Amino acid sequence: MRKRKTTDSCADLSEGKENLRLKREVGLISGVSLIAGTMIGSGIFMSPEWVLYYMGSPASSLLIWASCGLLGMFGALSYAELGTIIKESGGEYIYLLRIFGSFPAFLFAYTSVILVRPASLAAVCLSFAEYAVAPFYPGCSSPQIAIKFTAAACILLLTIINCLNVRLATSIMNIFTAAKLLALLVIVVGGLVLLAKGQTQSFQNAFQNTTAGIGPVGVAFYQGLWSYDGWNNLNYITEELKKPEVTLPRAVMIAIPLVTCLYLLVNVSYFAAMTPSELLSSGAVAVTWGDKVLGSWAWLISLSVALSTFGSSNGTFFSGGRLCYIAAREGHMPDILSMAHVQCLTPSPALIFTSVMSLIMILLGNFTTIVNFFSFIAWFFYGMTILGLLYLKIKKPELPRSYKVPIIIPIIVLMAAVYLVLAPIIDQPQIEFLYIVLFISSGIIFYFPLVRFKCHSPFLQRVTLHLQLFLEVAPTAKNGN
Repeated sequence: MRKRKTTDSCADLSEGKENLRLKREVGLISGVSLIAGTMIGSGIFMSPEWVLYYMGSPASSLLIWASCGLLGMFGALSYAELGTIIKESGGEYIYLLRIFGSFPAFLFAYTSVILVRPASLAAVCLSFAEYAVAPFYPGCSSPQIAIKFTAAACILLLTIINCLNVRLATSIMNIFTAAKLLALLVIVVGGLVLLAKGQTQSFQNAFQNTTAGIGPVGVAFYQGLWSYDGWNNLNYITEELKKPEVTLPRAVMIAIPLVTCLYLLVNVSYFAAMTPSELLSSGAVAVTWGDKVLGSWAWLISLSVALSTFGSSNGTFFSGGRLCYIAAREGHMPDILSMAHVQCLTPSPALIFTSVMSLIMILLGNFTTIVNFFSFIAWFFYGMTILGLLYLKIKKPELPRSYKVPIIIPIIVLMAAVYLVLAPIIDQPQIEFLYIVLFISSGIIFYFPLVRFKCHSPFLQRVTLHLQLFLEVAPTAKNGN
């Protein structure tokens, strides 16, 4: 790590060298694809069972799905304003850094780069692997070694794609987003046909058995919001957007309402095909729906889920690598992670590091409980970021911005974030939440010697030099605003 200026001006490379920058190659269509493509992963095919489990009734489940979409939309609109004030890549990290300073930004980067992003990517890739290998083991469960090997192969393939070319990665996102939207439309149309035939028994007394506890409602939100995760991904690549002041808010306003409407219609389709008890016992809601509605064509659903999770993995990997890259560029991670390939102009060291951490997560086991704890960490930092936006709106209204969100919207998001963080702890405290807090706090051990007091080993500098030569990478400058 080395000392860097944290102003908004572009950093010039010394000795008259030409600045090396990431290209601005992400337009409106690719932006919409990145948001929608990352949001539509395994969640909509798996989470409806758990939302219903915690809420108890079909109608309350649908309210949770609609509320999650509205909350995601409010959060994304708030982030869009932040993205037009602070026109740098890095999402929450760069906003926390510019508003609150180095320490909270480092804790976010430390937690996200080491744990949250790799674990999330590993979980999605494991979901992809389960559906991808299932046709080869009909009538029995797939062996874990085959699932983990396939998930690891998925991560390695994504690493190669994203290291080679930004345009190739975004093209794949566009293709897979179109494919998964088509798959969801099949489910929606199938549900509408069932409703037209009179299969509405799940919607009779639809609020019966609804759960009212604050803890179960909070956990139901966690499960639903897992399916909406990705609404903030475009803020991680602001410096690679064409006309970010226009593209960012427009992409948000197109992608999130589209996904929310699809999610609601897909859930209605699930309830049209299955009773609540059948849905709770299905294990894989989309597969059960396919067996009931498509018959011999049910394999299309497994294929669709595999394609959907692969596309979501690509979006998660694309943005997660940028977080690691930006944190290193600001001096909060090793220097080598802040460099880009001299020919491909991609942050290959950061992408490779993200893939290595994700592979380690895959080796450690499965991630059936990651959703709740991922959401706990995520909404803690979302709340801090929204608090930063409120500070800028109140204390620095003169800052230039091309888009402004009404102040009531970030206030609602902040209140929701506080509820989502505190409600499960108060109602159903678990020792795992303490482990998460301890892990975040452990960042203090690294921050003060390595970042604050800059105690750097000469050995690390030599390693950085050798890796730079081996990987053919060089330091980069920020794209101009």
